[in-house]
Amino acid sequence: MPAANDLRKGNVIRYQNDNHVVLDVQHRTPGNLRAFVQAKLRNLRTGKSGDVRFSSTESVEVLMTERQQYEYSYEDRGVYYFLHPETFEQVELSEEIVADSKNYLVPNSMVEVLFVDGTPVQISLPPSVTLKVTESPEAIRGDTASNVQKTATLETGLTIQVPLFIKEGDLVKVSTTDGSYMGRA
Repeated sequence: MPAANDLRKGNVIRYQNDNHVVLDVQHRTPGNLRAFVQAKLRNLRTGKSGDVRFSSTESVEVLMTERQQYEYSYEDRGVYYFLHPETFEQVELSEEIVADSKNYLVPNSMVEVLFVDGTPVQISLPPSVTLKVTESPEAIRGDTASNVQKTATLETGLTIQVPLFIKEGDLVKVSTTDGSYMGRA
C-alpha cells in the first residue's frame, strides 16, 4: 500500500471503511515536529467533506478508479441519465451524486464520470458551459454607472449576475466552479 506522502488530488481512498475522494493534499513539516500530510477528503456516500491528518509514513489504501466521458441525456424524477458516446451504454445517477452540477447540465453536454470498482460515484464538469438566458429584466436607461449588473435566469434554473446588455435568448458562458458570468458565447 502507498504511504500518505504519495496521495494526490483526485485519488479515491478507503478511510474509516468508506470511500473518500481526495480534494486537496498538503505536506507539512512544522518546526521541530514530525512531518505529516493534511488532506481534505469528501465522503462519496454522504457527500460530507472534512480535513484529515495522516502521518507521512502511514499506509493508505488507494482504490482503482476509471474516468470516462459521457453525454448527458435527460433527467426523470430525480434520476439523471448519461450515455457513452461510443458504446451507447447508459448510466443512471441519483440526484445526490449529481448534486449542484445539475445547474450546468443541458442535453448533449459532455461530462466526465468517475467510476470506483465499476460503480459511478461522481461527475466532473468542464471549466465552463454555454447556457441560454430565459429571463432577464430590461435595463433601465441611465443605469450606466461602472459595472452595473442585473439578475438573469438561465435554461437550467440557475440565476446569475450579468451585465445590462444581456437579453432573453442570449447565450452566455458560465464558470462551473463558482457560477459566475464569463462572457457571451
